[in-house]
Amino acid sequence: MDSGNNFVEIELQAILKGSKDNIVITDGEGNVLKASPNCLDIYGVEFNQILGRSVYDLEKEDIFSPSITVRVLNEKKECQVLQHTKGERTVLATGMPVFNENGELIRVISFSYDLTEIEELRENYHTLQERMGLYESQIEELLEKEEQDRDVILKSKAIKRVWELVKRVSDSEATVVFLGESGVGKNVFARALHNGSSRASKPFIEVNCSAIPEALFESEMFGYESGSFTGAHKKGKPGMIELADGGTLFLDEIGELPLSMQAKLLKVLQEKTVTRVGGLKPHKIDFRLIASTNQNLEEMARSGSFRQDLYYRLHVIPIEIPPLRKRKDDILLLIQHYLHSFNQKYNVHKHLQALALDELLAYHWPGNVRELENTMERLVLTSEKDRIEISDLPLLIHKQQHNSIEESTASQSNEAINASTYKEAMAQVEKHWLEHAIKQCKTTYEMAELLGLSQSTVVRKLHKYNLNSKMHLNS
Repeated sequence: MDSGNNFVEIELQAILKGSKDNIVITDGEGNVLKASPNCLDIYGVEFNQILGRSVYDLEKEDIFSPSITVRVLNEKKECQVLQHTKGERTVLATGMPVFNENGELIRVISFSYDLTEIEELRENYHTLQERMGLYESQIEELLEKEEQDRDVILKSKAIKRVWELVKRVSDSEATVVFLGESGVGKNVFARALHNGSSRASKPFIEVNCSAIPEALFESEMFGYESGSFTGAHKKGKPGMIELADGGTLFLDEIGELPLSMQAKLLKVLQEKTVTRVGGLKPHKIDFRLIASTNQNLEEMARSGSFRQDLYYRLHVIPIEIPPLRKRKDDILLLIQHYLHSFNQKYNVHKHLQALALDELLAYHWPGNVRELENTMERLVLTSEKDRIEISDLPLLIHKQQHNSIEESTASQSNEAINASTYKEAMAQVEKHWLEHAIKQCKTTYEMAELLGLSQSTVVRKLHKYNLNSKMHLNS
């Protein structure tokens, strides 16, 4: 009988010594009877230092934190907990009760598995994901910068579609007319169209049809021979059309072209020749025509204020550029672009306060990109501090945003007032700021910079308020 008990004891010791898990066996009162020798590696104490001791005391000393055995003694069923040891290790502990034939709990056997390496791998994986997000963001910024180098800011789907269409038709000879409100950047796309064509090394001649007085329009467009009229240059002068020979003629705001000039332009397009004012000899001319307008040419053609035959000649490939208010995704990129550009131009280091940026993003920009560019230059030049604040913004932007800001503030205040405790009210405010940062940023690193927090704190708070999915969608 004794030899049998000895054999069982030998087997038990072999199991305790050979197991990769840490095994602790207690009696029904929670006193440690046996423990694995690897106790030091996991819990930071030698196994013989816990033998005979109560798990309640070991829990108070944070050796078992929390104690799985205590939980099994209380609940009298198999339990599982995550423990955090003094040695900063993460341990998964599983405890099982042992009952005698009378149903009395006489033993608790616990198995503890060190998850520290797995947790580190998980943290490294999350860190890697964050870095990948940062790298993707940086790559995207580089790609966007490449587009900026072409003077075209691309972010929204709407403007990317315009850009793709411009690239597809750039190397053709087809006439293109850009449609859209004033300030959307029609001239920028026109130049990009020219630069992407086989005529890129030849002249790009831009004519603002609304800026030339009607009396001078013919001589400016077609040129004149010497002595054609009083004040004319002695040697004569080539017109804009001649200067565009071999290249591109861009007629900006062609809806302002006088009717008399429309007929002459149509003749030039049909015959590919131009005759100077006061001259008799036509000059052979080769140019590609690009036009733009903020007017409805179709309606003008119906009403008779624009020639129908010229309208159809121009309307080969119409490309509509949407206003800035319909491509919100471009606004932030444009603000950053012009802020950087004017900082360099005027050798300053201005940056935007978060609330000021909010107002700029929410503004409807009736003057489109041109208005935004002028506003950013004004802010860089007139703000007294390096940080551009709400008080620096033009009054027009303030007026538009005043009502929406009041409504938003009132809504947040009501939410906070309705909270049952101070803690809940603060949590609502904190969550609001996190949601605000998610809309503005692509990664948690950017969020941390915006909110003035550490990146790890931002990640923890996103988990706290279940906002992770929103961040993934945003990035």
